[in-house]
Amino acid sequence: MSESIINIIYISIEGNTKSFVTGMQDYAKTQHAADESNPLIELKEITEQSDFAIETKPYFAFVPTYLDGGNGIDNGVKELMTNVLGEYLNYDQNPNYCIGVVGSGNRNFNEQYCLTARRYAEQLDTDLIADYELRGTSVDTERIYNVMKERLAAFTK
Repeated sequence: MSESIINIIYISIEGNTKSFVTGMQDYAKTQHAADESNPLIELKEITEQSDFAIETKPYFAFVPTYLDGGNGIDNGVKELMTNVLGEYLNYDQNPNYCIGVVGSGNRNFNEQYCLTARRYAEQLDTDLIADYELRGTSVDTERIYNVMKERLAAFTK
């Protein structure tokens, strides 16, 4: 049987998302070393300089929330800096391979917490499978890894 891989596509504006997903990648290596049936994680960071590619394997999108203007509820939303990720995820057949969105943000923003991730999940016709605040915690890492592992297993059956 081929080794299973959790593919993550993400954008990191202030380093929080990158810190979280690289920590999760390290956690996955530890889990894999203990039991090779645990999947490893491959990361793809999207930036303004990224070339668009057609995805051919299932992936999870990690989406931080940054808004500039509007409250995201009743007077509109102006996304800040994650637009290139949205364009990449919606490129060609890429939406067909997104099997879940993980959102991050600051809970101080109340209803706007993970708003961008919720919007991306809706656009991509998939689920918001998990969320975490700012750089997350080790509990978040374990929880989200397990959610992705279960979802990937169900998807690849």
